[in-house]
Amino acid sequence: MKDFIKYTLATMLGVVILTLFAGLMMVVMAISVSLTDTQKLENGSVLRIQLTGQLVDRTVKDPWAELFHTNTLAEQNVHQLKRAIAEAKTNTKVKGIYLEGGSISGSYALLQELRQSLVDFAQTKPIYAYSEDYTQAGYYIASTAKTVTLNPMGTLNWHGIAAQPIFFKDLLEKVGVKVQVFKVGTFKSAVEPFINTEMSEPNRLQVTAYIRSIWDNVVKEVAASRHLPVAHLDSVANNYLLFGQTADYKALKLIDEAKYIDEVRSDLNKLFGEVKFASPATVLNDADEKDGDKAVAVYYCEGDIVGAMADNDYNTKGLIIGSRVVEDLDKLAKDDEVGAVVLRINSGGGSAYASEQMWRAITKLREQKPVVVSMGGVAASGGYYMSAPANFIYAQPTTLTGSIGIFGMIPDASGLLTEKLGLHFDVVKTHRASDFGSMGRGLNAEESTALQQYINRGYHTFLTRVKDGRRFSSLAEVDSIAQGRVWTGEQALKIGLVDALGSLDDAIAKAAELAKIKDYYILDAQTETSWWETLKHQATGEDYLERKVKAILGVYYEPLRWTMTLEERDRLQARMPYELNIR
Repeated sequence: MKDFIKYTLATMLGVVILTLFAGLMMVVMAISVSLTDTQKLENGSVLRIQLTGQLVDRTVKDPWAELFHTNTLAEQNVHQLKRAIAEAKTNTKVKGIYLEGGSISGSYALLQELRQSLVDFAQTKPIYAYSEDYTQAGYYIASTAKTVTLNPMGTLNWHGIAAQPIFFKDLLEKVGVKVQVFKVGTFKSAVEPFINTEMSEPNRLQVTAYIRSIWDNVVKEVAASRHLPVAHLDSVANNYLLFGQTADYKALKLIDEAKYIDEVRSDLNKLFGEVKFASPATVLNDADEKDGDKAVAVYYCEGDIVGAMADNDYNTKGLIIGSRVVEDLDKLAKDDEVGAVVLRINSGGGSAYASEQMWRAITKLREQKPVVVSMGGVAASGGYYMSAPANFIYAQPTTLTGSIGIFGMIPDASGLLTEKLGLHFDVVKTHRASDFGSMGRGLNAEESTALQQYINRGYHTFLTRVKDGRRFSSLAEVDSIAQGRVWTGEQALKIGLVDALGSLDDAIAKAAELAKIKDYYILDAQTETSWWETLKHQATGEDYLERKVKAILGVYYEPLRWTMTLEERDRLQARMPYELNIR
């Protein structure tokens, strides 16, 4: 009887808890629905774009922000912003654009893509920009405005570009770890942070070349918008403008006015009439639905390239999982509704094995329908490996690409384990190679030779994939521009690594052209993670701690994370350094 009462009460309690939970979820969903942006675009609207947060190819929905209507714009989708700008340009309800704030960040290629859309818009309708402070990236975007305004107490940072990689060799030696490196490619610099304390001369040469190429694009474009000589803008970058005054910025013609926000509101009312701000989402909601006979599928490949992962592993943001990409591309190849595929690649590479598997899948996909690559901020090493078999490749002038080279790294922790911790190892084995890769000792000469030969074969395969995909005459010709060297898109066009300079929109149009599709619609080929799955994931302690550690370490996070996970990674790597630290 006691057990009966106990189990009955437990069941009743469970039902009560379940009911309360269900009720809470209904309230949550009701709140979520009630906070959905249903505002309609009004006549005389001004598209307000907030230049804050990180500019990215794809954003992950934040259910907490949606639930409580607290959009912090930590990340902004560059393609949604571009579509909103394009719609605002032709929509008669929109009078112009107001750029608010100036702290937006992101790769220069993504910033350049957004800026090109604003330059196009400015040919027909006015843009007004205001910020309390402009970072260099923020000013690069804001300079498209007809009127650039800064708070009287604000600052403007215009300093040129620097790359400052971090080197871990001495740190690792202090804890008794030595990294054994095997590579092919004079310029293959991804290994340098672990074996050097400064850049090698070849690396310094290539970094100097590509940051100069990026800066030349930035200064040329700002000069055109501000009607200033390139030499003037290049010169004032030496003036430590961050510590200047608004009077200095105005005298240098970097801004038009120094005003407080109330004065800016008055300006906006004079320029646009009674201002009615509209968000990018509101403008897009007003756009006509576009239909077509066939789809041009856009498939996003963003992040570090890895092999297979468990199907239930949620935390895949920032990863290109080779096995999943192969499966997805196979489905696209068989989908009769998809007439062409655009691969949007934003990756510095990773596993050479996974890159090879995706190369194969893309090659097979191309046999069924046209494949066009659109390069984002970086499509280098493994990211270029994936690009090589495409029918056509677009890059932005400031995209970082190439880095055709291979390396392997194996840590030797014997100094830590034996000398510092006092651990000693012995072994009994049947063959010479039985204990290959043991952390208790370094590699011997025979093992080192075998591994280097393995790396050499991987490099030869990489060269062959590029030669065949890009139709070079010989492996020697590819090798002359390979050797791990990083190029900007502007440089890559001249040496045949890309076909044209352009945006994702250009790549989509080209894919439709190659497929001979006149009426088409754009299909996002990836399914977003559900709202509920995202909410559950963000509530886990592991994810919370990782976000906190990343926030604390900043630019040190990825290199340290890379070092700690060396043992888990494929021995053969085709990738750029984790952190170029370009600013």
